[in-house]
Amino acid sequence: MTKGRIRARLRRSHLYTFSCLRPDVKEREEAGTLPVGPGFSRIVCCNQPVVHSRRPLKYPYNYISTTKYNILTFLPKALFEQFRRAANIYFLLAAILSLTSVSPFSAVSMIAPLAIVVGLTMAKEAVEDWNRFIQDRKVNHRKVSVHEGSGWFSYKAWQDIRVGDVVMVEKDHFFPSDLLLLSSSYEDGICYVETMNLDGETNLKVKRSLEVTLPLDDDATFKDFNGIIKCEDPNSSLYTFVGNLEYDRKIYPLDPSQILLRDSKLRNTAYVYGVVIFTGHDTKVMQNATESPSKRSTVERQMDNIIYILFSVLVLISLISSVGFAVKTRYDMPDEWYLQPYDPSNKLYNPNQPALSGLFHLVTALILYGYLIPISLYVSIEFVKFLQAIFINRDTHMYDEESGTCAEARTSNLNEELGMVDTILSDKTGTLTCNQMDFLKCSIAGTAYGTQNSEVEIAAAKQIAMDLEEQHSGLSNFHRIEKNSSFSAAEIDLETVITSKEKDRKTTIKGFSFEDSRLMDGNWQHEPNLKQIVLFFRILAVCHTAIPELDEDTGTFTYEAESPDEGAFLVAAREFGFEFSKRTQSSVVVCERYPVFGQPVEREYKILNLLDFTSKRKRMSVIVQDEDGQILLLCKGADSIIFDRLAKNGKMFLDATTRHLNEYGDAGLRTLALAYKNLEESEYNAWSNEFQKAKNSIGGDREAMLEMVSDMMEKDLVLVGATAVEDKLQEGVPQCIDKLAQAGLKIWVLTGDKMETAINIGFSCSLLRQGMKQICISTINMEEGSQDSKEAVRENILMQVTNASQTIKLEKDPYAAFALIIDGKALQYALEDGMKHQFLNLAVDCASVICCRVSPKQKALVTRLVKEGTGKTTLAIGDGANDVGMIQEADIGVGISGAEGMQAVMASDFSIAQFRFLERLLLVHGHWCYKRIAKMICYFFYKNIAFGLTLFYFEAFAGFSGQSVYDDWYLLSFNVILTSLPVISLGVFEQDVSSDVCLEFPALYQQGPKNLFFDWQRIFGWMGNGVCSSLMIFFLNIIFFYDQAFRAEGQTADMSAIGTVMFTCIIWAVNCQIALAMSHFTWIQHALVWGSIFMWYLFLVLYGSLSPSISGDAYQLLVESLAPAPAYWGTTLLVTLACNMPYFARISFQRCFNPLDHHVIQEIKYYRKDVEDEFMWSRERSKARQKTKIGFTARVEAKMRQLKTKLQKKQSSLS
Repeated sequence: MTKGRIRARLRRSHLYTFSCLRPDVKEREEAGTLPVGPGFSRIVCCNQPVVHSRRPLKYPYNYISTTKYNILTFLPKALFEQFRRAANIYFLLAAILSLTSVSPFSAVSMIAPLAIVVGLTMAKEAVEDWNRFIQDRKVNHRKVSVHEGSGWFSYKAWQDIRVGDVVMVEKDHFFPSDLLLLSSSYEDGICYVETMNLDGETNLKVKRSLEVTLPLDDDATFKDFNGIIKCEDPNSSLYTFVGNLEYDRKIYPLDPSQILLRDSKLRNTAYVYGVVIFTGHDTKVMQNATESPSKRSTVERQMDNIIYILFSVLVLISLISSVGFAVKTRYDMPDEWYLQPYDPSNKLYNPNQPALSGLFHLVTALILYGYLIPISLYVSIEFVKFLQAIFINRDTHMYDEESGTCAEARTSNLNEELGMVDTILSDKTGTLTCNQMDFLKCSIAGTAYGTQNSEVEIAAAKQIAMDLEEQHSGLSNFHRIEKNSSFSAAEIDLETVITSKEKDRKTTIKGFSFEDSRLMDGNWQHEPNLKQIVLFFRILAVCHTAIPELDEDTGTFTYEAESPDEGAFLVAAREFGFEFSKRTQSSVVVCERYPVFGQPVEREYKILNLLDFTSKRKRMSVIVQDEDGQILLLCKGADSIIFDRLAKNGKMFLDATTRHLNEYGDAGLRTLALAYKNLEESEYNAWSNEFQKAKNSIGGDREAMLEMVSDMMEKDLVLVGATAVEDKLQEGVPQCIDKLAQAGLKIWVLTGDKMETAINIGFSCSLLRQGMKQICISTINMEEGSQDSKEAVRENILMQVTNASQTIKLEKDPYAAFALIIDGKALQYALEDGMKHQFLNLAVDCASVICCRVSPKQKALVTRLVKEGTGKTTLAIGDGANDVGMIQEADIGVGISGAEGMQAVMASDFSIAQFRFLERLLLVHGHWCYKRIAKMICYFFYKNIAFGLTLFYFEAFAGFSGQSVYDDWYLLSFNVILTSLPVISLGVFEQDVSSDVCLEFPALYQQGPKNLFFDWQRIFGWMGNGVCSSLMIFFLNIIFFYDQAFRAEGQTADMSAIGTVMFTCIIWAVNCQIALAMSHFTWIQHALVWGSIFMWYLFLVLYGSLSPSISGDAYQLLVESLAPAPAYWGTTLLVTLACNMPYFARISFQRCFNPLDHHVIQEIKYYRKDVEDEFMWSRERSKARQKTKIGFTARVEAKMRQLKTKLQKKQSSLS
């Protein structure tokens, strides 16, 4: 497959950052030692994959599997999963015992329901695992070019790759395994890699090969290639690698900059060659692939407790039955000679051994009363949750048109938990904000440019407009606003008052929202300080590491940058007329457009050195030589860092720039300062020699030496100006936060940004507001070097927490609101065992909490603290790999499918495209799912208690004989056929109120966190209802049919007739009960509820028409015996009414004298009062909001209180 390629002639020898510096060969040989021992035993024979197909160097193929089962393990593992449930173990034992003589039922009636339930659940598991298998198969069958020998490459499936194979990966393709980079399409052997799937970062990483392997640049060069790699064993560390390459009789040390990891993507590079080091599950990405923690909802955990209670009841009544049978055997059995009680072979009812007979009967009773435990409960709930998840996935109101992404319930086990959330812990960048940087404002030579408003400024303008509107409207308008204090009505007015410019904010240029006629369209040439303005634009266009790509459709360049900020700077420079257009071997080309010249001027800047940005340095510098030979240092970085490095004559614009930076910070913008320095050639050469020495040094202090030499250069700078970019809020974030706050939810923000940025975003999304008292806990001005100083810092943090808690306790203003803001260093101490509970108590007392500069681990620890410390349901939401920890730690994890990759989504339980969809996910779907599942489970226990206890009553009535009053096929059909579909319809379609009402009345959501529909009072109420129904069904039937004539000929009812009538009453009672419990009917529910009753009669007709050898006593029972008897129909009607009357009376009393919120709304809707009486509707809406101190509504209410106070003071002064 040898083919010619045009190789890009781009060398970056002078551009390598500190981590990418190339020591020379001599240094590599001296440094090429590898630790010996466990963990460093891997040996890879390059270009010899056959060696690794047999021992001792046999390594796994590149096949990966994320499935839980395979063909051999599915049956045993799936059965094990099913019988981990206590209820299923009970039914399995009952099914086994049904094969013995102690069973009161036939084996079929016990085994068939268990087989159906377990089979359906296993089928669901099989389908889900099959889907995972299909996904794995797609990945395993991807193709990549592999060296077959003699310089010939051909395409193979990923799964067939072996350790030692040489592969060629092309642009925009994923790496199939962990590779050692040998060469690339660039002459210097560099390549650009996107690691979004690994760490969530969208910026590109630079990788580079060893210089010794650069000649391996074509297919034919691999004909005789061989070498040996000795390296670390497979591990999960993405950012480290230890190893060396033995090649051409020399040893070369390897580091992470030469390693290409599986699932990262090759970008902006035509192709690379690499040798496979790790395959399959040995690769680092698969080593990091941990199973998601097993999460169970609060309702499901409580359901287990109910099962245990019913088990206890089952054992209790079985013991009563067993004792009763033993007593009867001892005293009454000798008189019943026809049973042959003294037969030696008879052990079940031997008067001489009553205890043994009672023990045998205990087993019979445990089987007989097993219908107290709903066998189909688990499978019904799983089926219902599966259908609920489909409705969530297909909700068009949570569909994002821009990305074409729907909401996705990645697990259906936690649907009802969505309706019980108490605290939301949210990431900021990419979650509350768009992760899209827009160049908005700048300061050049002490002059501020940019007229567009940020999100924070717009929010402030809205608030000012609200104040003006209230002042002009007076007290009468105050009452009008109070009635409509939900901001929907007021906000419509505000949007017309504030400014029409907000509508003009939409721009077609991504990353550039700047507007100022002084700089646009070349007008900057008429500004004073023209030299500084040109230099400012040149710094934007030259000081970066981006790669330009020509968009053939528009004719303009787009940029692959290492950060969104850098991309925004390049777009801004392009729009100002300084278009970065080309990067060559050691230079960049900028196309400068000056309107006075007409034609663009191309200027080439030779790149001498690049000192890259790191989180420690907080700055980036590039040393260039322009076309006139002038050497310049161009620098951009954090203002605090740049200002400390200014020369005395470089501070001309410092005061004005500082003032502008403060204004930009108040507006929620991210800022950087720009500076430069002119260099003499001799000065540069002297520094370059020192830099080269530091670069070639050997030992662990190389980084420190490089940093010191860089500091020598990056000083005595001249300030040029500053930039301000906006990390835009996602659409609808303030409104969503306001609605969630009205629903009574607490919202914490956990971000890696600095405190100032986080506070600004807090203001823009109304988590913070003017008048809110901020409690800032930090370690500023505190040293942490020695152990004593660390203890002093710890004591200081504890004192800050204690004082803040005391301040809140002493606050007497009921409307006072506190916001807790803490940085990562302080949080490190606050999360220690001796302080974390005090910190949590303080945080819970605050209206909003913002944690800044937190690490991914700290995010997870904070989430765990809130979850375990409060004992309430937590929800974590984020979009990046750094959010995975808290997403997995929280009770519910929500991932946003944003610009930071899919790591958060893959680890989440639910995924949405925008933060604003969280409002509907919780307030609508969460509310519905919680009430549906709660009602469904309560009803399940009700119907099984009502049915199961009738068996106990009859057995006691029949002398504890162990005889069932029902036919075996009746028992088989009860849970599986006749009552399963109505309860599923309840769990899928029930709505107490519509989705619009859920959003209009957010306080309805609190029914979930307060657990109003699944607390013990309601559970025992439903159980009591079941006991009451069972008593009425059994005793009313016994009273009616005990000695009364049943047929026209005067015969009384036999056991089969009474059993069938009782079963008919049960079917009618439980189905009418579920109809009463439903608030929302569709034709599906009608069909399933009434259809189940019809199915019972159809079953009786069909079953009775079978041969008597099959149907037994039920032969033609309905047609010939029951249907012609008026008593049958009369008893059915009377018992059904009697069973449902208690529930009907209770719900009627509650609606009349103690209605819940949704009861009131239902009646308003039913009588159309929401249309006819808008005042009532508005009043009820104002009631249906939780008192909150965050959100837009809280801000408006605070302003109204302030206005009211002013009016009262004014009136008192007049009087």
